[in-house]
Amino acid sequence: MRFTSEQRLDDRVLEREFTLGEIPGTLWTPAAPAPAPLILMAHNNGLPKRDARLVARARFCAGRGYAVATIDAAGCGDRPRSAAAEQARTELRRALRAGEPADDIFESLVGPLVEQAAPEWRATLDALLARPGIAGPVGYSGWTALGIRLAATDPRIAAAGFFAGGYVPLAQRAEARQVTVPLLFLLQWDDEGNPRQRALDLFDAFGSKEKTLHANLGGHTGTPWFELEDGDRFFGRHLK
Repeated sequence: MRFTSEQRLDDRVLEREFTLGEIPGTLWTPAAPAPAPLILMAHNNGLPKRDARLVARARFCAGRGYAVATIDAAGCGDRPRSAAAEQARTELRRALRAGEPADDIFESLVGPLVEQAAPEWRATLDALLARPGIAGPVGYSGWTALGIRLAATDPRIAAAGFFAGGYVPLAQRAEARQVTVPLLFLLQWDDEGNPRQRALDLFDAFGSKEKTLHANLGGHTGTPWFELEDGDRFFGRHLK
């Protein structure tokens, strides 16, 4: 892991850009010198790690004592995208606008993205936990499909917060029963791109004994800011 830049932000959070091989990422760490629990914060497929909503969430969490990291996984942000993935994105947007069935298109796009992203996130986690000032346990926040894969297969993930989407690849729907860590599941009731009932069915499928569903009115990007405060309490119970 090689750090390429750093700056101290107004909230005293230290923001550092890094590379791990071909993987670009950002690490936010709190001002307190004590080892901080780590939260992996993953955006949805295709969005850059500098997405304004993700950065705001990361700085909020770092200001409350967590180390927070995100990466541009394969096909995301400025990393090269395959022609097949771009064509699938175009077809998916067209199908959703037209109200046509989109399951097969979604599988062809998101299934491979999860398979590519999960090993890179695990490699990033290995490198972060080897650094001074960062300690377990580890939380995960963000993209549901990737989070299911990591929470189901990596025992270092101790708690997870998912931004609910009804469209999750079949492989991750099957893996949901293997997710047993404490879970906070955020659902936008009027999400225009994700069927509500599928999200409710997915929540029911998780194997966690402690799982909480927060449903709020509004569209896909309308998650209320106060959910960050609830998320802070959730991770505080399980990571600190």
